[in-house]
Amino acid sequence: MTSTEPVAGREGRLAQPDHLGHVIFITAAAAMGGFLFGYDSAVINGAVEGIRGKYDIGSGTLAQVIAIALIGCAIGAATAGRIADRIGRIRVMQIAATLFTVSAVGSALPFALWDLAMWRVLGGIAIGMASVIGPAYIAEVSPPAYRGRLGSFQQAAIVIGIAVSQLVNWGLLNAAGGDQRGKLMGLEVWQVMLGVMVVPAVLYGLLSFAIPESPRFLISAGRTAHARKVLEDVEGKHIDLDARVAEIEHAMRSEHKSTFRDLLGSRMGFLPIVWVGIGLSVFQQLVGINVAFYYSSTLWQSVGIDPSSSFLYSFTTSIVNIIGTVIAIIFVDRIGRRPLALIGSAGMTVALALEAWAFAAKTADGTLPNTQGTVALIAAHVFVLFFALSWGVVVWVFLGEMFPNRIRAAALGVAASAQWIANWAITASFPSLADWNLSGTYVIYSCFALLSIPFVLKFVKETKGKTLEEMG
Repeated sequence: MTSTEPVAGREGRLAQPDHLGHVIFITAAAAMGGFLFGYDSAVINGAVEGIRGKYDIGSGTLAQVIAIALIGCAIGAATAGRIADRIGRIRVMQIAATLFTVSAVGSALPFALWDLAMWRVLGGIAIGMASVIGPAYIAEVSPPAYRGRLGSFQQAAIVIGIAVSQLVNWGLLNAAGGDQRGKLMGLEVWQVMLGVMVVPAVLYGLLSFAIPESPRFLISAGRTAHARKVLEDVEGKHIDLDARVAEIEHAMRSEHKSTFRDLLGSRMGFLPIVWVGIGLSVFQQLVGINVAFYYSSTLWQSVGIDPSSSFLYSFTTSIVNIIGTVIAIIFVDRIGRRPLALIGSAGMTVALALEAWAFAAKTADGTLPNTQGTVALIAAHVFVLFFALSWGVVVWVFLGEMFPNRIRAAALGVAASAQWIANWAITASFPSLADWNLSGTYVIYSCFALLSIPFVLKFVKETKGKTLEEMG
């Protein structure tokens, strides 16, 4: 197929932008939403036992308070795109930053359990909005030649946010003498942990005033002159601005606005490709990855590790998460999505099985023998590593590439919703399952990791090297 794009346009796309540093700055500023996404998702890890003690609640109620944020996530993710199309990407970032800030203050100063839950939902809405608007904005402002690398900023920011939240929690706990309900700045330490998010939330809001609106939104709003200026700033002076504006206008006119009805097949409800996307999303969560980020401190304390050490291990797993994510970014375009997914599934299966074996040796006084304790710690880090270098990145790559153009947006929405629901199910069930049988819980997660292997082999097609138009 012959391209109809002007030569000048193609040459401009390959040229290095005149202000690459400016492009990196605005991309990093937008990725601050990803940092807050990761920070807010994981900061609760340090507060779990403090909340349990403060309100004297059982595992079931505690799980609902922790997991209820995911309801907000689903709401934020479902509404962010439509709001952004009406008022702009930058305004949505500012709304998310405001919600993050209010949620952090409210969570730090709750007067009852129900309003803590309410602030958690509000923070969840902000997470959902950030999870959608960050990647969308980055894709729209990035020069095509750099889009893949700049797009990885969002995922990198998420895993860095997780790690920083665990490091801050560990530091605050040590400042409070290792007591999760110890006093710090007139508050219990878990309240300070939740309140610290005010700092990056305010920074995110301030940065949103320093970056330009998406040229795609500006053109849709009739602000073509402004869009031309932004395009010149981010793609360089070599491009044919008239051609680029015309190209964006043509793409927007020819886009098919996919709807839920487009996803329906004749016999199985959804089209087979949609079920594959749902399957990828669900398997990503059912291996129990968010237990490692929401409950790891509680988990290690439940097998006899002191609070300070448990917080340190939560931080080291977050560092491993960053390393695994970097590995995935390096290899996802080199060896392909399916091989990475299969490698990750095999590694996770073994690591989770070893954790199940180790936790089976838990003694009556709630500790692990030295050998099993060492195996559990190593296996937990190996599990996070294999997840991060495979399913943590690959699933999002698959979901962005595997659907035909005519259903991509709607199918992505359904798959993302399935992921939030599965995330909620794992998060809400873990405390009660752990009380029932910690080893048995990890056997379940290991079985899901094992089942993901035949699922990928039978149903998931490689998307490496294919254009989006070749899908479906």
